[in-house]
Amino acid sequence: MRLITDRGQDDEELHLAGSLLVAHPSLLDSHFKRTVVLMTAHSAEEGSLGVIVNRPLNQTLGQYDSELAGTEFAAVPLYEGGPVGSDEMILVAWKWASEAGTFKLYFGIDENQARQILEDDPEFELRGFIGHSAWGDGQLEDELEVTAWLVCPLSPDLELLEGLAMWRAMLAQQGPKMHLLAEEPDDLSMN
Repeated sequence: MRLITDRGQDDEELHLAGSLLVAHPSLLDSHFKRTVVLMTAHSAEEGSLGVIVNRPLNQTLGQYDSELAGTEFAAVPLYEGGPVGSDEMILVAWKWASEAGTFKLYFGIDENQARQILEDDPEFELRGFIGHSAWGDGQLEDELEVTAWLVCPLSPDLELLEGLAMWRAMLAQQGPKMHLLAEEPDDLSMN
């Protein structure tokens, strides 16, 4: 397993970074159907990077990697981050301060950085992601143009909800039409 660390993007390239991409109900690609992606880097010229935040693997880092079983990282929850780099693990620490309306994110940190972040502020949540989501130059812009994704601001729902509940809540915030589409069953005969 390889650990991906911070890629260091220029601020000018990050206009979608820090946003959530919510899959439109019509997006049927099995890799992204009913997903919420936390965007960490975005450039129309160089591509985009993020992690799926609503696909828990119901596994911890200690269960996934026996070397981490006896460490302070043993209970860190693990998520499917995306279809790219499925042999890589990304550590992410975040903190939502709703009273200040801020979201602090450390993406692609190593174990030492994670220890220091948690020592400095134990309020940070640590998550592990297997793989990540990536788009080549202009690819995400094309998908946005055909409304495969809805761009949403960060929300405390990121910490409060899991799985489909998060996806449905994010869509419901987009209005009654999206709320109805989010509740639509896979098999329309069950409607």
